[in-house]
Amino acid sequence: MMTDPSQRYRAAAPVSLSDRQWPNNCLEKAPIWSSTDLRDGNQSLFEPMGIEQKLHLFQCLCALGFKEIEVGFPSASQVEYDFVRLLIEQNRIPDDVRIAVLTPAREPLIIRTMQALQGATHALIHLYTATSAIFREHVLGLSEAKLLSTTVSSVQQIKQLVPDYAVATWGLEYSPEMFSSTELDYALRVCNAVTDAWAATSDRQVVINLPATVEVSTPNIYADQVEWMHRNLARRDAIILSIHPHNDRGTAVAAAELALMAGAERVEGCLFGQGERTGNVDLVTLALNLYTQGVTPELDFSDLANLSRTMEALTHLAIHPRHPYAGDLVFTAFSGSHQDAIAKGMKRQATQAYWEVPYLPLDPAELGRSYASIIRINSQSGKGGISHLLFSHYGLVLPRRVQIEFSAIVQAHMDYQGGEVSAETLWAWFSQTYIAPDSAWQYRGHSYGSGTMQLQLRQGQSRLTLCGQGQGPLEAAAAALASTGFKVLVHGYEERALETGDHGVKAKACAWVEASLAGKEHALFGAGIDDDMLTAAIRALISACGRLGFQRSEATTSSISCSEAGLQI
Repeated sequence: MMTDPSQRYRAAAPVSLSDRQWPNNCLEKAPIWSSTDLRDGNQSLFEPMGIEQKLHLFQCLCALGFKEIEVGFPSASQVEYDFVRLLIEQNRIPDDVRIAVLTPAREPLIIRTMQALQGATHALIHLYTATSAIFREHVLGLSEAKLLSTTVSSVQQIKQLVPDYAVATWGLEYSPEMFSSTELDYALRVCNAVTDAWAATSDRQVVINLPATVEVSTPNIYADQVEWMHRNLARRDAIILSIHPHNDRGTAVAAAELALMAGAERVEGCLFGQGERTGNVDLVTLALNLYTQGVTPELDFSDLANLSRTMEALTHLAIHPRHPYAGDLVFTAFSGSHQDAIAKGMKRQATQAYWEVPYLPLDPAELGRSYASIIRINSQSGKGGISHLLFSHYGLVLPRRVQIEFSAIVQAHMDYQGGEVSAETLWAWFSQTYIAPDSAWQYRGHSYGSGTMQLQLRQGQSRLTLCGQGQGPLEAAAAALASTGFKVLVHGYEERALETGDHGVKAKACAWVEASLAGKEHALFGAGIDDDMLTAAIRALISACGRLGFQRSEATTSSISCSEAGLQI
């Protein structure tokens, strides 16, 4: 049984910021993106990547458009060190990409880190010290003054070593680890001491990174903390203010968005939220959230499905099917009401300047996803989804009343067998029901002229030639069938071009006939598909008769009248 949380957990303290500005701000441009997949993301794997896998991911990150990539923790292991050396010695780093490496504030580890970077053109040395009270007092055993002194000494050491190893532009990043749990005034003192020791200027900026190493508060409190630092940091024009939110509360994306409104300019995170414990902020979700608000994210996720499979192969971690944007099912609707709205929105979208489809905040095609999976059918689905699937895969437009009728047929199948049904299975059910029902008659051919229809049919092993007259060919065909004693009343007729899926190539004709037995109220639909519209109409009439059931009547060859329904074709 869970205990009283107020007696066990301390709520995060609010920030004294009565005139906060971030709630009134909007995100209008992309931040500087920094991928930590090769360091933070890799540290979180039960089987860390080898050099070959890391190189593959590095190249992938460059292709996506990342200009800052944290490539490792060189002092942590030989693999980490060797990977950094490989990138530099084999000239694998694009000219416009700056690599970063992480180091703790310990002299031998700083030296090892700087050695790993020798020969790099653009590099960022990322120094961190844990600043929260619980770390100072119970993990590090350092006073505020001693931790501050240690941090400043490490910055000075890095500054002194830069001329020995750097051939071009090297910079400094500092993270007060556990920032979101650190007293703000102390975090400010440490960060100001770092920028002062580095002698940061607007031309020689330092990255001050404010990590929510453990997410301990609601996103608005993190935004308050970031804004307070943004407004109080010395040498603000000499600082690139960065954030590194983790996802312990499941709100890292929201925290990052609010922190950017609060003055942050740079975001560290991982693709799909990889990282220690519950992960880092998900850069895919964050970037595409910006995109849906009209902001160019400066990252290319136009082949997101392939990226997802690549990351799964490299990390051995599955991406959840409901993961925002990337999940296999996020653009898929099973609910009947959702499917109906999506299908109508997709039909309307071609005439719209902006993307406006219900339930789809972003066009799947922009992420390299097809429209084939946006509607899938199970027992929760409805007529709109069924109709959309038949149209998108087979170019078939179902009349409204056929949608209602066929959805009941599909539902009966689904109630019996459960699971999901494919477009191919839907087409098979549709064909069995409307195109080729179990019928005593099979169409073989026809000829029509001067109001007379001659039908050639197969009935069992026999071949029939039937004749009938009418005001139009469909009426004459009905009269020919009536000559067998099967009297049918036609209630409606529709004809449509049959399109081949998404390509819109008009290839065949589809005709629909709604009919009932003479003297009966119950009407059913039949469909006919053919290159010739008249042939399709006759096939539809025969299909309807087959669905109604072949019944010989004592009446002879009396013709039925279709004129009341206005059926002149």
